[in-house]
Amino acid sequence: MKFSTSAVQTSFDSPLGRIIVAASEDKLLGVWFDGQRHQPDTASWPIATNNPVLTLTKAQLTDYFAGRRTSFELPLDLGTGTSFQQAVWRALLKIPYGVTRSYGALSADIGRPSAVRAVGAAVGRNPFSIIVPCHRVLGSGGALTGYAGGLERKTALLQLEGRR
Repeated sequence: MKFSTSAVQTSFDSPLGRIIVAASEDKLLGVWFDGQRHQPDTASWPIATNNPVLTLTKAQLTDYFAGRRTSFELPLDLGTGTSFQQAVWRALLKIPYGVTRSYGALSADIGRPSAVRAVGAAVGRNPFSIIVPCHRVLGSGGALTGYAGGLERKTALLQLEGRR
């Protein structure tokens, strides 16, 4: 994934651990649990304390964890992914709060019913943890399967949303 050369970042402690948030001047570039799989190297991105996108993202995530928010209104830059990944991430955005989908159903949603494994890989590369709700995707039969932030966090997010 290629990120903007103007990327800036901040981090904060959430109930599920430290979260790193990155943005350009006007778009959100990513949200990661510190140390999760596929997290980019953010060491060269300056810390920003007054970026409006970072401030808004942190506020909305804080409200989400407090149970006061069920959706996000943030300017996302999906351009770091391939066109296939972007299609999967857009499909993830359509999964409502408190609802889960299977990887097979998500594959069908994007018109690629036989691409379940590729869809799973794209879900795992989602750079917007929580915001683009990949935690709402389950294996066949409702099995709790992979999550780049760890299965404990996936379980906690689903419980927060009234699932499992």
